[in-house]
Amino acid sequence: MDGIKYAVVTDKSIRLLEKNKYTLNVESGSTKTEIKHWVELFFGVKVMAIHSHRLPGKGRRMRPIMGHTMHSRRMIITLQPGYSILPLRDLLEIRKKRT
Repeated sequence: MDGIKYAVVTDKSIRLLEKNKYTLNVESGSTKTEIKHWVELFFGVKVMAIHSHRLPGKGRRMRPIMGHTMHSRRMIITLQPGYSILPLRDLLEIRKKRT
């Protein structure tokens, strides 16, 4: 998949799994339409909504020069009721067993 880098696993993203929302980091040049197409094609689900925001790059010092890493884009994808992405849904089950 060209546009999707990896799924985000944080406390907030795991809470969003209960609402059938999945959080993914994608390439910074990707559009919502491209990501919707890739998610529907690869996972076989129907996407209801996509929300995105740009994460800032981190500052990195290389001796006297201050540089920075590349920024990235994060998308929160809401699926239609009845659909789920199973590998990510398993994270929620593991999390519930621990608590």
